[in-house]
Amino acid sequence: MQLLKNGLDGLQDGCEFDLVVIGAGGAGLSTAVFAGIEGAKVLLVEHTEFVGGTTAWSAGTTWVPGTHHASKVNSTDTLTEAEKYLNNAVGEQAPAALRDAFLRNGAEAVAKIEAKSSMKYRPYPKHPDYISDLPGSTLCGRALEPVPFDGRLLGDLFPLLRPPIPEFTVLGGMMVDRNDINHLLAMTKSWASLKHSVSILWRHLRDRLTHTRGTRLVMGNALVGRLLHALMQHAHTTLALKTSVDALERDASGRVVAVRLSSTSGNARVLAKQGVVLASGGFNRDPALRAQKIPGIPAEWCPAAPGHTGEALALARGLGAVEGQGAQSPAFWAPVSLRKRTDGSTAVFPHFVMDRAKPGMITVNQAGERFVNESTSYHLFALGMQAAQQAVPAYLIADAKALRQYGMGMVRPGGKGLAPFLADGYLTEGQTLAELANKLGISSTGLAQAVADNNAFAQTGVDTQFHRGETAYQQNIGDAAAGDPNPNLGAISEGPYFAVKLYPGDIGAAQGLQTNEHAQVLNAQGQVIGGLYAVGNDMNSIMGGVYPAPGITLGPGLVFANLAVQNALAGTR
Repeated sequence: MQLLKNGLDGLQDGCEFDLVVIGAGGAGLSTAVFAGIEGAKVLLVEHTEFVGGTTAWSAGTTWVPGTHHASKVNSTDTLTEAEKYLNNAVGEQAPAALRDAFLRNGAEAVAKIEAKSSMKYRPYPKHPDYISDLPGSTLCGRALEPVPFDGRLLGDLFPLLRPPIPEFTVLGGMMVDRNDINHLLAMTKSWASLKHSVSILWRHLRDRLTHTRGTRLVMGNALVGRLLHALMQHAHTTLALKTSVDALERDASGRVVAVRLSSTSGNARVLAKQGVVLASGGFNRDPALRAQKIPGIPAEWCPAAPGHTGEALALARGLGAVEGQGAQSPAFWAPVSLRKRTDGSTAVFPHFVMDRAKPGMITVNQAGERFVNESTSYHLFALGMQAAQQAVPAYLIADAKALRQYGMGMVRPGGKGLAPFLADGYLTEGQTLAELANKLGISSTGLAQAVADNNAFAQTGVDTQFHRGETAYQQNIGDAAAGDPNPNLGAISEGPYFAVKLYPGDIGAAQGLQTNEHAQVLNAQGQVIGGLYAVGNDMNSIMGGVYPAPGITLGPGLVFANLAVQNALAGTR
């Protein structure tokens, strides 16, 4: 792989590539890897100084039903059941033909990239679909996670990998996944956990002698690290960082045949013989599109990476491309909490599964009242915040026991080191519920009633208000070891009491460019714009703005990357 670290320095005007890929997040990297596997000459263009996009900050889960991994944990699942589930969850909010293409081609994409690159996945023993009460859902087998990766294999390219969110690391840059967290919390109770914990801690200490952060990569960093390592093996791939796309050019027939690029080191017109693939990450960092699509949601609440400026989408629209319609939401969502860092930047922390669904916690609005099932998926939770009255911000409430056991957002489990969080207002503490309510400026009567109702539900195990903990997905992110009748319900009774403010944060674009089953971009008449493809969040989500399972952006991103490459290169074989 040829690296242009500082823009276009060394790239000649008028040079030719088979494919030009715009954006080096998960979908763009996958596209470049698939093209490299086919022997194509590829230019991968990235607007920022890092590769990985939001994928590098994610859990890296990739939802693809029917792969060879599924039988390891779920021998009875079928594509028919997966189709049934998506039809029930998504329905007419997205074209069924695209879902069908995804399901029919998913196993092939996973098998190919594993067989011919550094990319390796594994199934998690229990990772339920999010709407697990719908027919066709399953508890495991469809969600794949990247196998941890040794970042040292990247050599001098390791610093190009977008670092994880600092608040998702420990001990100055050590990445941990949920397996690691469970072992670290149990290291004084289990020999296996102690052994695992000592192993990763010792590895991290050695890493810090030679690197600015840990090189044992997990989750999204592992996925991106593996894809970057795969690109290193392809001599005909060029990666240009800090580079913008200024124009897409067409020939007399209307086919996209070239791109105009710019950087601080110069400009270049590059020919794309077989096509241009847009994988720039969607609209989430475009102020105008945010105001149009998700009004009232400040960009400061968005935990996505900074490169999703929407510039590539604007260029495509200028050629007649149109966006998909009819989705449940134009974005995917999660509740987030905010905290100023010492360097002046704002940490935006997504509350996925580690706290809000656990026993001993509830979420209330400014009237002190519950308004949503706290154990539903993060997407539905944040949509519930926007639909409810006085729920932005909302308040995650926990007693001292729950805080010690599970932590709250950026506050680690254990109940220690609270002073900085209390001092800057990220965490609010009250010796009584009334004191906590007064500090938050919410109704003390409402909060007292919400806690009393929760405690009664915890005793019976039945939440008659919001039906918390009634599905397999919800129970999976609760805590069965707590010993309560319902793993998602526990008494809030041990003072002091704590709260963290939550806001609805857009974690990715669901609305993107309309495409066909080959990822070819379409115009308003449904006709193909020749030579132009869209994958990842630049492609209108095949899930119709619904979030039916973990990894439903990375899974289709991978599969349609392969389909785009196959279609684009078909004429060269």
